[in-house]
Parts: sequence; structure tokens; C-alpha cells
Amino acid sequence: MIVGNLTRDPEQKTLPSGIAVTTFSLATNRVYKDKEGNKQENVDYHNIVVFGRQAETSGQYLKKGQSCFVEGRMQTRSWEQDGVKKYRTEVVAESVQFGPKSGSMADTPKSDAEKPQESPSDDGNQIEYPEDEINPEDIPF
Repeated sequence: MIVGNLTRDPEQKTLPSGIAVTTFSLATNRVYKDKEGNKQENVDYHNIVVFGRQAETSGQYLKKGQSCFVEGRMQTRSWEQDGVKKYRTEVVAESVQFGPKSGSMADTPKSDAEKPQESPSDDGNQIEYPEDEINPEDIPF
């Protein structure tokens, strides 16, 4: 399970079998104090691979800088390039949940008069983000 921010826009491709594949990278940040009490910051980068319908929606709705939660399995693959063996460790996503968009209603509370009205031509293909604040104490992990 990884929660982080996208470091680049997702890249979507299609396998010869017709299955969609989307790849992107997540950055996870960690802030802590060392033995001397100095603030330290670490960033780790994770390569994510998504297949099928979730690959299509991830490629369509995720953007650089947006947060998301990925649940999946680790996989290391290897190949040979110019006589040198290369390795890449990835998270093959089983589930991808999108975080709030930057500047969305979840980030900036608005009065009912300032909220955008739904257009009658809305075909229901857009993601609806919750307007309520999320309490970290309610998260079970």
C-alpha cells in the first residue's frame, strides 16, 4: 500500500492483446527528527503499473502532482540492453484510488452560492469527490 503524489503525468499504452497498460511514478515523503533533533526529510519514488479498466481511468483522470492511494504487489523484472543486465522494481496495482484534485472543493470550502451547479448535460462519467473533510483518525490503517 502506497500513498503519494504523482511525479509525472501517466503514460497509457495498449498491449497487442488489446489490454490497456498505464504507468506512472509516485513520490512518498517522510519527515522525521534525527538523533540530534534536527528535522530530516526523505523522498522515495515508486514505479506503478496498472492494467485493464483501471489503467484506462488512471490514464484519463490522474495528473502530475495529484495524490493517490495504490494497493498492489511488488515485481522486479530484468532485461538485457547493450550487453548489460538491467533491473526495474515496480508495484503492479490491484487497486488505485484517486486523491483530491488541487484546487478542488475538498481543498477550499465554499458556500452553497459559490459551488458550481451541475449541468443538465452531465453524462455521469465524471468522478465525484467528497466534500467532507477526512479525519485521519477514521482511517483504519
